[in-house]
Amino acid sequence: MQKLTQRDIRTLKIGGICVAAIVIFVFGTTWIERWSKVRADIQKKEAELDLIDRAKQTGVMSIVPAFETPEKEEDQKNRFRTKLVDQLNKAGIKTEPLKVVTTKKTLLKNYKLMLIQCKAKCSLTQVLDFLAGLNENPHLVGVEEFKIKCSQNNPQEVELDLTVSTAYAS
Repeated sequence: MQKLTQRDIRTLKIGGICVAAIVIFVFGTTWIERWSKVRADIQKKEAELDLIDRAKQTGVMSIVPAFETPEKEEDQKNRFRTKLVDQLNKAGIKTEPLKVVTTKKTLLKNYKLMLIQCKAKCSLTQVLDFLAGLNENPHLVGVEEFKIKCSQNNPQEVELDLTVSTAYAS
């Protein structure tokens, strides 16, 4: 091998730096293009999800006979419980004190689910009257659990075990 001069060493260093810069530029621009495409795809998917979310809400609004926007937890609990007690009284059902169960279950982005459990002894016709008017409760999300058990002594009397849910803003 020949001895390299300072000028040759400097030329090799500059050439090496230029080669490294070209490689970084080629791979860097490719990576930036891919990253831009991924970001655009993510924004497109988020827009589609928002559209689906709005469509679901619109669909729910069209099939639910009465609906009010959920409020904060305590306000929603009081409104829902009051309306539920009114419906129970209208059907002539006397219940044990209602039990409120808050859950960590999320319905939509800012809404969570709250359950209210109800136990009562009443007649079957009272239960059917109550169920017929239950969908008029504007705070009702759904019936989570519904059990009726006939009394051995009096077949007209049933034990009702009901869990209904409402949404509240978190």
